[in-house]
Amino acid sequence: MISVEEALARLLALLAPVGVEQVSIANAFGRVLAEDVVARRTQPPAALSAMDGYAVRTEDVSTVPARLRVVGSVPAGKSHPGLVGRGEAVRIFTGAPLPEGTDTIVIQEDADRDGDWVVVREGAPEGRYVRPAGLDFVAGKVGVPAGRRLTARDIGLAAAMDRPWAMVRRRPRVAILATGDEVVMPGDPVGPNQIVSSNSLALGAFVRACGAEPLQLGIAADDLGSLRRAAEGASGADLLVTTGGASVGEHDLVREALGADGLKLDFWTIAMRPGKPLMVGRYRDTVLVGLPGNPVSSLVCALIFLKPAIERLSGLARASEPLPTARLAVPVEANDRRQDYLRATLARAADGVLEATPFKKQDSSMLSLLAQSDCLVIRPPHAPPAKAGDTVSIIPLGGDAFPV
Repeated sequence: MISVEEALARLLALLAPVGVEQVSIANAFGRVLAEDVVARRTQPPAALSAMDGYAVRTEDVSTVPARLRVVGSVPAGKSHPGLVGRGEAVRIFTGAPLPEGTDTIVIQEDADRDGDWVVVREGAPEGRYVRPAGLDFVAGKVGVPAGRRLTARDIGLAAAMDRPWAMVRRRPRVAILATGDEVVMPGDPVGPNQIVSSNSLALGAFVRACGAEPLQLGIAADDLGSLRRAAEGASGADLLVTTGGASVGEHDLVREALGADGLKLDFWTIAMRPGKPLMVGRYRDTVLVGLPGNPVSSLVCALIFLKPAIERLSGLARASEPLPTARLAVPVEANDRRQDYLRATLARAADGVLEATPFKKQDSSMLSLLAQSDCLVIRPPHAPPAKAGDTVSIIPLGGDAFPV
């Protein structure tokens, strides 16, 4: 068995980012940017008023009260023609360009209008309530760097920078193949020795949450021909994910069936729990990740391995931040040589610290406990017993970052 860290490094070494396509900025949310978004204009393009009031010359309001002649009015989207001279003011509204000759704004609350005249009761230093040209960004500035998954904020900035299109990584295509005579799809007749399959549907949702496109190849029976025919559907996919058939039993046929068609294995056992029988290799031109058939093991392995694999295909950099931590609410036993991922709930203690409570039963067949979990508590290999109050690393569940 190899460590989780080594297994992940070897998997990622097999992968490279997928190709690039151009999409409308209106359809770019959630896509991974392949090229920097560079501003095509300066924003604001000229000095603008940040308030409703009067555009004046600072020297004209250095002594107050000051009586100025109003020589015009300028709303947003318009401009005042000509130069504003001494003793003059222009009525101005938020977003309107500063008239030539003026350099500050007196807000309307500090002035009294009387026909063509305005009396300024409180002066304003140069530049008050003025948004200078280029305050937000200037033409040629990088607004959103490549390698970032676009958020709503990024879309807004790109639009403001006058970028109607974006170059993004295409969504990786992930083929999903379930195996086993014992599994049927939800709603199908269930035989006396069969169970309802959840893996392919759960993995499909997981893949989509990670920004990739799932390609469901169905359920292959436990015979070599069925497996080979089903795997043909992965042609053109960026990643082939199988679930089940990756262990060492005589009915776990994935290695045998696909080995005859060019499967070259890199490794197939990992020192982790749940998820020891995980298989990685290359099937023809496609990297293959063989997940365990156990539903909990399959999803935990998807979080640990499949998510980083999709991020690599998408051109995303691996997160370098340390995992969050929590305080144990209950003691846990010493660990063996396999890295444990304990399903647990999270709650705030009276002192405000986040506390994790692992479920007493951690049987990997219990999918209901995974659905109830808020996090996975990580127990490194050979970890000594931990008592309540000890700090442990956790993997949060749910949300865009941890879509399980």
